[in-house]
Amino acid sequence: MAAVIELSSSSWTRAGLLKAWQTAVVVGFAFLVAHLTLGLGGPRLDHFVDWWVYDTLEVLAAGGCFLRSVWVEEERLAWGILGAGILSFAIGDICYDFVYGGEAPVPSVCDAFFLGLYPCAYASLALLVKSRVSKFSPSIALDGVIAALAVGAVSAAVVVQVVLNSTSGSKSLVLVSLAYPLGDLVLLALVVFVFAITGWRPGRAWATVGAAFALFAVGDSVYLYACATGTYSEGTLLDATWPAALLLLAAFAWQTHERDFHFDLEGRFLGATPIGFGLVGVGVLIVSRAEHLNVLAVALGALTVLTVFARTALSFRENAVLYADARQQSLSDSLTGLANRRKLVSDLERAIEAAQTRPSVLVIFDLNGFKQYNDTLGHPGGDALLVRLAHKLSVASAAHGETYRLGGDEFCLLAYVERDQADAVIDAAIAALEESGEGFSISSSFGAAYLPGEATDASGALRVADQRLYAQKAQLQRGRGDSYELLLRALSEREPALREHVQGFADLSLAVGRLLGLRDDDLEELRLAAELHDVGKLGIPDEVLAKPRSLGHEEWEFIRQHTVIGQRILNGAPALRGVGEIVRATHERWDGSGYVDGLAGSDIPIAARIIAVCDTYSAMTSVRPYRSAVSHEEAVEEIERCAGTQFDPVVVRAFMAVRTPALV
Repeated sequence: MAAVIELSSSSWTRAGLLKAWQTAVVVGFAFLVAHLTLGLGGPRLDHFVDWWVYDTLEVLAAGGCFLRSVWVEEERLAWGILGAGILSFAIGDICYDFVYGGEAPVPSVCDAFFLGLYPCAYASLALLVKSRVSKFSPSIALDGVIAALAVGAVSAAVVVQVVLNSTSGSKSLVLVSLAYPLGDLVLLALVVFVFAITGWRPGRAWATVGAAFALFAVGDSVYLYACATGTYSEGTLLDATWPAALLLLAAFAWQTHERDFHFDLEGRFLGATPIGFGLVGVGVLIVSRAEHLNVLAVALGALTVLTVFARTALSFRENAVLYADARQQSLSDSLTGLANRRKLVSDLERAIEAAQTRPSVLVIFDLNGFKQYNDTLGHPGGDALLVRLAHKLSVASAAHGETYRLGGDEFCLLAYVERDQADAVIDAAIAALEESGEGFSISSSFGAAYLPGEATDASGALRVADQRLYAQKAQLQRGRGDSYELLLRALSEREPALREHVQGFADLSLAVGRLLGLRDDDLEELRLAAELHDVGKLGIPDEVLAKPRSLGHEEWEFIRQHTVIGQRILNGAPALRGVGEIVRATHERWDGSGYVDGLAGSDIPIAARIIAVCDTYSAMTSVRPYRSAVSHEEAVEEIERCAGTQFDPVVVRAFMAVRTPALV
């Protein structure tokens, strides 16, 4: 009975006392069993063993529970109550031996102390179940009730029936004689209930308490039967069952446990418990017809069967709820709660069927700027944005139809409106899908299909809306191209040789980007940012840019603002706002000592990290007003030296793999 629970204090006194308790329990119980089975010590020790050793073991069992209650705060009340119950039982035996000399009448005051164990055990077990089983489903609880009722019915049919058949005399004698098997019956029912709600895998701690109460019930049953039939004799191994059971309860107090039971229901047949114990209840009812069993056994058997019916009804209800939940989950987006593509197709088919009498419009939206936002703030931030926009879209469109999320950053609206009313509904949806803040701006492109007239089935309507969506996005890209050409022309006018230089610089940046696995959209952003990364220098005076000597402190501060100026210029074209974010970060450093925001590491956009390396190489190998160009080898050596401080080491390795000795 090794104590395996950790004490709240590391006191050597407590540890020593607990060790002494364990030793006394093991030695005393071993001596009791050896005397009862092997006759150790001979008849001259019968009185000492039957009275002193036996009663001391029961007091030690109570002491074990009390020690657990005093030393460990967790579940203190439960173990204190159980210790009181065991002590009551021990006092009953002490009274039986030392007051009545081993010949107590029935009933006597000893019976009151013996029976005092039962209510304490019930209360303690209930508290422990409440503490250790945080929650379980109603159906699992009913499984426990069914099992407990069935075991109670069998116990009543066997043990209680024997007592009734063999007990005669005064009413008090009969009542006391019945109290023991009935108390054991309830204990067994509670233990079976606990075993059932744990899926018949109770673990070491509950298995210990189950064994204790089973021993107690078996000992009482055999004792009552032997007394009823006149076959009981003192000094047999049967006498060891009661102290053994009480000591097991004390051992239970010192078992480790997990607070919550975790059920693995997958692959289990959940009907096994109600079916199996339901058949037991039916069996008791069948036997009662032939054997005329007592009312308690018949009542418990009938309750078992009725509870099985209740469990079946509850199972139907739970399955219906699970089916409804599963259906809802299959038709809704788990992130935003909007309906999903499957629900859209189903609703769209019904809308097409009713389109002649109830016109509708299908609108697909694709967010602009979401990728940049997601890369900057990470996936949690991107998910939070999608949830906010989905809610705003749902509220804005609630009066006209239903909203959907098709996946990624694509949303959809199926609105039941006339065509001349559709523009207002679409404008409201577009407004709902807009959000802007420091360094970001989210908008949407859309494509619409009008029903009836533009599609005869769901796939056709989706195809029309998709085509129009991508046509609008292509138009947006053309708008971006117009702005790009205008800005590049302005740079070329200021520095005529820039166009050729920019092309070579952009080609090197794209080669590095491809080697790093950037996608097509990212590569396009990288190209534009590479070609326009110096657009902010349009706001820097020529006397500063072309100064043949080193710049002063104030002039350098002016130069350092060119990335911010570049972002402001690019933000003037909504299609280039993402490019502006990259341009702003092109002079950040990997170690966080760059400008203008002091970004570090992966917080710097990958395109800006690539441009930083390629721009440095370009600047070093080009002639400047204040210095001559360096060789390709010197520039490469300097870039390698700055990997991990100024530059991303991964980008530097990719640059080395694609570097070329001539950019300009």
